[in-house]
Amino acid sequence: MSAAVAVQAPGPDWELDYYSRPILEVDGKKRWEVLICSTAGLQPAPAPFRWSMACPAASVNSQWLRGAIEAALAAAAEQGYGPPRRLRCWRGSMRAMVQRAAEGLGLELVPSRRCYGLVEWLRERQASVYPLEPGYMAGPLAPPPQPIPPVALPLPEAARGDSWSWATLSAATLAEAGGWEIAFPGLVALPSDIDPATPVPGIRLFSRRRALAIAGWLSGLEPTRLEVSAGQLVLEAGLEDRWILARLPEEEARLAQQAFAEARERAGGLQFIAIQASEEASTLEGFWLLRDLPEG
Repeated sequence: MSAAVAVQAPGPDWELDYYSRPILEVDGKKRWEVLICSTAGLQPAPAPFRWSMACPAASVNSQWLRGAIEAALAAAAEQGYGPPRRLRCWRGSMRAMVQRAAEGLGLELVPSRRCYGLVEWLRERQASVYPLEPGYMAGPLAPPPQPIPPVALPLPEAARGDSWSWATLSAATLAEAGGWEIAFPGLVALPSDIDPATPVPGIRLFSRRRALAIAGWLSGLEPTRLEVSAGQLVLEAGLEDRWILARLPEEEARLAQQAFAEARERAGGLQFIAIQASEEASTLEGFWLLRDLPEG
């Protein structure tokens, strides 16, 4: 009788960045690198999985990346981490290559800017790792061209709520969100240096009959950011999607645009969306923490 083989339970989602770095190799070409880390929840694990591998510029392709992901899966298993169900990619320019690499590995690719742990790790490396490498290109680099934001589209009829309102929650309250009853949660780790008393701006969407369906629909969008623009309350999602949540009177839009932007900046880029059946409801059908991130 053969021994049973233990199957490791899936772990958190992974976030991946496959891109060039500000380092020139001896052949005069920029270094490429793949970074992979596990997505941290509201209460992050003491040691999230992190893995990196340098890639020769001449080997930048989906086949090399697939091998790198396989190596990361093996390294994760050796360290006791379960494999991810989903792989988030935050650079639109690399989406097709990452998609091809993920095919056949049993990983669902999610194009998304909700890669908060990855971006923080990349910032750490840009500050304390890359400058120490031979060939580091010090000094300001030419900024990438800023893409023109796509036109915001109206929400489908089935995804529209009955009403909405502005809302504010303290960082201390949000830190407890892991214990809330949420049908579709989108919780992420709060910045470690945030003051618990910091007010975080957000909105509440209400629908007595369709709250759960709306929450499910928004969950598939990968919500990333709220803004008031051109007299509209807009939700940015995925890599570049923009959806109109509400239209505002001119004066209200002018005041709200400045007030919300300032509140979001004071909160370190944090914001949130809550979906409930009514203002009196004790449960949340959906709740997402959002954070401003640089363009990919």
